[in-house]
Amino acid sequence: MNGIIPLWKPKGMTSHDCVDRIRKIMKTKKVGHTGTLDPEVEGVLPICIGKATKIVSLMTQHQKEYRTEISLGRSTTTEDFTGETVETKEVDRELSIEECEKALNHFIGEIDQIPPMYSAVKVNGMKLYEYAREGLTVERPSRVVKIHNITLLSGELVRVGDMDVRFTFNVHCSGGTYIRTLCVDIGKALGYPAHMSELTRLQSGAFVSDDSVTFSQIQQAVDDEDFDRIFLPMKYALPELREYVITDTELIRFHQGQVLPIPEELTEEKMFKVIDPNGALIAIYQPHPKKTGLMKPVKVLV
Repeated sequence: MNGIIPLWKPKGMTSHDCVDRIRKIMKTKKVGHTGTLDPEVEGVLPICIGKATKIVSLMTQHQKEYRTEISLGRSTTTEDFTGETVETKEVDRELSIEECEKALNHFIGEIDQIPPMYSAVKVNGMKLYEYAREGLTVERPSRVVKIHNITLLSGELVRVGDMDVRFTFNVHCSGGTYIRTLCVDIGKALGYPAHMSELTRLQSGAFVSDDSVTFSQIQQAVDDEDFDRIFLPMKYALPELREYVITDTELIRFHQGQVLPIPEELTEEKMFKVIDPNGALIAIYQPHPKKTGLMKPVKVLV
């Protein structure tokens, strides 16, 4: 069993909970997820099985797409609805949905983000949420992320109260983007404390919501021994990489991870996928960093 299961993660489970459950269903320890989703977030979570776990590190920085609801008027310790209130401010009834859309558009492109204290980013060997649980705040290095597109979905603001005014938008962004922090920053741009009140991941890399399967569907496929129903081949995991299809005579050299002469058309690629004659991904290669005209393996998957 080698491949990727595009799981639809339900609310109420951590990403690690999902890995544990699939290990039990599939009866294998070689399972890994490709990017943390908070427990109260649902959506696409690609799960790697077997040899596919070797490419988890290459998949975590894939572009993502989310449907997000922001709440203006209250900020929280966690930057989402689960945290304790930090600040409140009544939202002016003159605020328009057009002003909100204009604020969204200012965030398209590369932006600096400071990871939230309740996150898994490590500082001095400890995860930020470990500091936060002890009541500590530490200096956090900013990071550059990219917002490819933001689309307003709401036609009007929804007022739950004077300090709870909401609207919904889609965001297409680089891996590593914190949508909670984006919501806080959008609120600041509008002049209000804010937090993320709801989040759904619609896409992770090449995997979209329409491809996703639930735990019950996974269990049924295992019971029926129909794994093609839930597995996607490894080569679909890295759509941004160019494919290099090899012949039967070259196969053994790539299976062994040999350093080999690089085809001229691949010398400018940072990495590329090596595909065997049957269409299966067997390795990830890159131009050799020290030996001109040669290529070396990044990952060997057989």
